[in-house]
Amino acid sequence: MEAAYDSTMIFEAIKEDPALKVRVLSQVDKNNKKSPWFFTNTSSIPIHQLDKDTNLGGRIIGFHFYNPPAVQKLVELIKADSTLDELEEFAHAYAGNLRKKIVPSNDFAGFIGNGHFMRDALHGISEAQRLAEKMPFVEAVYMVNKVSQDYLVRPMGIFQLIDYVGLDVCQYIMSVMNPHLPDEDLHSDLLDRFIGMGVLGGQYADGSQKDGFLKYEKGRPAGIYDPDQKEYVAFSEFQAACDNKLGPMPEGAMPWKAVIGSPDKDEVLAGFFKNLYEMDTPGAELAKAYGERSKAISLKLVSDNVARSEEDVNTVLLTGFYHSFGPINDYFK
Repeated sequence: MEAAYDSTMIFEAIKEDPALKVRVLSQVDKNNKKSPWFFTNTSSIPIHQLDKDTNLGGRIIGFHFYNPPAVQKLVELIKADSTLDELEEFAHAYAGNLRKKIVPSNDFAGFIGNGHFMRDALHGISEAQRLAEKMPFVEAVYMVNKVSQDYLVRPMGIFQLIDYVGLDVCQYIMSVMNPHLPDEDLHSDLLDRFIGMGVLGGQYADGSQKDGFLKYEKGRPAGIYDPDQKEYVAFSEFQAACDNKLGPMPEGAMPWKAVIGSPDKDEVLAGFFKNLYEMDTPGAELAKAYGERSKAISLKLVSDNVARSEEDVNTVLLTGFYHSFGPINDYFK
């Protein structure tokens, strides 16, 4: 901590705990005589709340690096009404010098990235719970994870992404956002159950994946946790049966990596989703519902004035989450 007492520019990237951030930022500012500028990496806590609770007088801005910041190009920049104009101007210049893609978000809990991700995750969880009423839980999770990856042409399925971030981190972000959302309840009993059983996901210090909803072998999903049996069930026991239930992929299906590397990406995606909407298989129906929900979430971020434009939402999902297409599109109704 003492290293920050003589600094004029301070980056903070501790856990998404408002009280802890306030305590740390206040301690630094109290012991620093240079009126430093604070760049908080929060992905969910309103900047005006941190400014008010730390009494920084506008010397704070949201500067959300996407993980890992050495690789990811996106920075979500969040200015509170109280943020000093010169601090915002400098933050833009600094991010530009880092060759980052800057997307401004209005100062609303969750901002653009988690505003979409948390709701998208809850949709995936609720779909799996719905399917689990008719089939084993592990099969339901597998099917939703596969649909959200392969049918939506994403780099990983929704349960793998939750694991990557950490179940407990997702739960905490939802708890931070919830008090600011009087018309919604961002909460999952399933996350509570898994966290209570010690199934947390997240990453080891070397960046390798910890087991969460899914079990990982050599960095690749290999099984799914059954909370009733309290053990992981290998893909080999149910994968073929699930793929058969989902039905064939739409004509023109390509892996995510091939799609994003294609010079004809837009044409490939347009043809693929046109074929998807002509199908009525269980996999196609799940995918349509998922894509339409993702689009609705995104449009609400714009109408609620969290994002300043549809383009900004698409840029965050394309650049920060590496989706192959923006959620606001003509592919889904």
